[in-house]
Amino acid sequence: MEGSAEVANSVGIAGNETSGPSDIDCWQRPEDMEYPRPVSSCDSSVASNLAGEIVAALSAASLVFEEDHDYSGKLVKAAEKLFELASKKDPSQQGTYTSIEECGKEARNFYNSSGYLDELVWGGTWLFFATGNVSHLEYATTLFSVAQSNETSIEKGILYWNNKLPAIAVLLTRLRFFHDLGFPHESAMQESASMIDSLMCSYVYGGNFDKTTGGLILQRPKDGAPLQFAATASFLSKLYSDYLEVNSGRAEVAVDYILGDNPMKMSYMVGFGRQYPTQVHHRSASTPWDGKYYSCHGGDKWLHSKDPNPNILVGAMVGGPDRFDKFEDQRGKPRFTEPSISSNAGLVAALIALHDPPPRDSSASNLGLDLSGLFKNIRSIPGAP
Repeated sequence: MEGSAEVANSVGIAGNETSGPSDIDCWQRPEDMEYPRPVSSCDSSVASNLAGEIVAALSAASLVFEEDHDYSGKLVKAAEKLFELASKKDPSQQGTYTSIEECGKEARNFYNSSGYLDELVWGGTWLFFATGNVSHLEYATTLFSVAQSNETSIEKGILYWNNKLPAIAVLLTRLRFFHDLGFPHESAMQESASMIDSLMCSYVYGGNFDKTTGGLILQRPKDGAPLQFAATASFLSKLYSDYLEVNSGRAEVAVDYILGDNPMKMSYMVGFGRQYPTQVHHRSASTPWDGKYYSCHGGDKWLHSKDPNPNILVGAMVGGPDRFDKFEDQRGKPRFTEPSISSNAGLVAALIALHDPPPRDSSASNLGLDLSGLFKNIRSIPGAP
């Protein structure tokens, strides 16, 4: 279709009206799955948040694979085309994919999106770093304050799949710290710096977020599974402290808690340490390789089994303890024992950031963060002093 592109979504039964089996209610090995797993199609100009996320992912990946010039170029080209379609649309026609029945009806039950501007700004910011095209920076800085005003009170300062503003603020602050942009970008840069400064202070001194007695930050205490938020907070803290060349200590505290330095003496990373969860809420890990086929509900006996999982899901971080530092290692209580891709992504990022001190030279051999490599595509910025 001219002037639009289609993006795919697959969560649960992808919005279909069928009442058949799905990933949500079938407890069986992936190898035994026989039911359909439909994918719904969304117009990118309407599913603005989904498009923005894809633009950011493609742009960031182009930097990772920059040595493969052809592949990196294809990623950038696809990101620019999608961003053009998603960002230039009449705002009255933009929206979230979970608000569209035929696209995100099922996803709404699990990943309901409260807005789309943060994802579009997120995409524009990464596209600027990938291309050096100042128009993308202008888009991001112009809409940053608008996106911030739309941030819901229960999500302020929390980086996860529904809120990219804290990460955007870190990226813009990083740009401001290493490049004096001046007019007309300074206002948004100052706003992002103030936001992230305040957030870091709340991590260290409290105020916006409570903590458990054991020291775990609680950003959404009523939702359970607090480790996913603690992990992303750890990652942001490490990025921030590296810019300022200070050691806030918050990044290490959160990760140490996750890996076993907590009142339960429990490592919440499966397979790591002396004590870790053994009844992880995970279909394949809990179902033995016994040569038998288990139907959709035939595997329920493994869901309800009191025995440890026969397969160890090495490296997976579970949901974590409650607000009293208590943890129940029970497969039937997913708020404690369920791992997820989104939560583990934050932990992986934090661990990489903490692995080595950042190199000063982007060509240096180092497994830690690269402080300067992000700017290699930025040649000159109109309006800079």
